[in-house]
Amino acid sequence: MSAAMTTFAPVAEQMALLTRGAVDVHVVKELEERLEASRTSGKPLKVKAGFDPTRPDLHLGHAVLLNKLRQFQELGHEVTFVVGEFTAMVGDPTGANDARPRLTREDVQKAAVTYTEQCFKILDRSTTIVRSNGEWLDKLTPGELVELMAKSTVSRMLERNDFATRFAEHRPIHIHEFLYPLLQAYDSVALDSDIELGGTDQLFNLLVGRDLMPKYGQRAQMVLTVPLLEGIDAKIDESGKVVGKKMSKSADNYVGILEAPAVQYRKIMQVDDRVIWRYYELLSAKTNEEITALKAENDPLDAKSRFAIEIITRFHGAPAAEAAKAEFGKSYLQDELPADIAEVNVPTDGATLWVAKALSAAGLVKSTGEGKRLVEQGGVEVDRVRVTEAQLQLEGGKRYLLRVGSKVRRFAYVTVSRAS
Repeated sequence: MSAAMTTFAPVAEQMALLTRGAVDVHVVKELEERLEASRTSGKPLKVKAGFDPTRPDLHLGHAVLLNKLRQFQELGHEVTFVVGEFTAMVGDPTGANDARPRLTREDVQKAAVTYTEQCFKILDRSTTIVRSNGEWLDKLTPGELVELMAKSTVSRMLERNDFATRFAEHRPIHIHEFLYPLLQAYDSVALDSDIELGGTDQLFNLLVGRDLMPKYGQRAQMVLTVPLLEGIDAKIDESGKVVGKKMSKSADNYVGILEAPAVQYRKIMQVDDRVIWRYYELLSAKTNEEITALKAENDPLDAKSRFAIEIITRFHGAPAAEAAKAEFGKSYLQDELPADIAEVNVPTDGATLWVAKALSAAGLVKSTGEGKRLVEQGGVEVDRVRVTEAQLQLEGGKRYLLRVGSKVRRFAYVTVSRAS
């Protein structure tokens, strides 16, 4: 075995790590072949991911993709963090019902500064290549741009669900929106990438890059997607699937990677007891075996606390994580409870009970309407966690500690039971 062959881990070992949590891999066999060729030659694969700096801060949703990039780095491959300064001004049409608002170059460049700094909370600064796609897209001549557009078709663009839906509903599709996937694809041409990473919502754009590269005489890149992390308000439906909007600042359901440790801890503790395992799967450094063992302990509060400490330690350090835990305990867990908290049993015909109905049945509010308003105003806690979702459902067969008010607090233990 040559010295070059010892540079990289065995292919099976690399595949196990790289495909953990991945959704789409185009194509698995190709990836195995290129990893083997890389291991034999000692030449790393060129891996890229693009981030359009439309907002100034990164959150845990971005961290899912950055974690996967970091795994490639740790295996010895070359990672390029592409700042989409040019494409951000065009506006990614992915998932949009209408054309996205146009951003100025000044807005984008300002946000790009924080993007490129914050990404190094996860990526290895010393080995990460940072490029702006304005470097090559700004230089395209009108003729080259027309040539780029000639390499795709309108019918190909209409394969996208969002474009097809808007077309069928006679909603406007602007020409520059068709151009966006091609511009992102050209990033791969400019960098001659071996593999491009992105969220599942980016699959179409990434595959356009895979299609485009051979038309420029290059070997087609491979594509790997990771899931979109749901926000801290996500729930588990009856089928056991995580449901809810993806994490975003606009939905106010995010955990920013540079938010204060106490804020990060509090937000993570608000995550649904069952949804927290989704966060472990996509963001934790723990092994599958360690996560399985933690699940077996059946202590959701402890599991969320451990995850919060892991995340805060990653972004702020261990002392900050312990301080955040202590502050949360002091503020939320060590409040003295009255000795005579009422126990109320509330039957329900369905699988769940509306929180406003539970508050009313426990005598904590005069009506479900008052209960709903109090929840919306942030005046209700369920099991020591403030809730603001007016339609929150409490699961049948469980016991909850409900609290209303702040200065004047009222409590009740409510057990939701199935009506006979």
